[in-house]
Amino acid sequence: MLRHEFQPGKLVAGLSLTAAGAVFAGDAGGLWDVPWFAIVPLVVGGLCLAGATATLARAIRRRGGAESG
Repeated sequence: MLRHEFQPGKLVAGLSLTAAGAVFAGDAGGLWDVPWFAIVPLVVGGLCLAGATATLARAIRRRGGAESG
C-alpha cells in the first residue's frame, strides 16, 4: 500500500458531513425532529472548521520543514 501524508482537514470535513448525515438519518428514522434548514449551519460550520484545520496543518508543515531542512 502506498503511504500518503495525513490531511487533518479532510478528516474534519468527513466527520462533520458524517455527523450531518447521522442527524438527518435520525430524523428520517423518527428518533428526533430536525428542521430542514438545520443542515446549513452543520455543513457550513464543518467546512469552515475543516478549512481552518487544513490551513493550520499546512502552516505547521511549512514551518517544520523550514527548520529541519
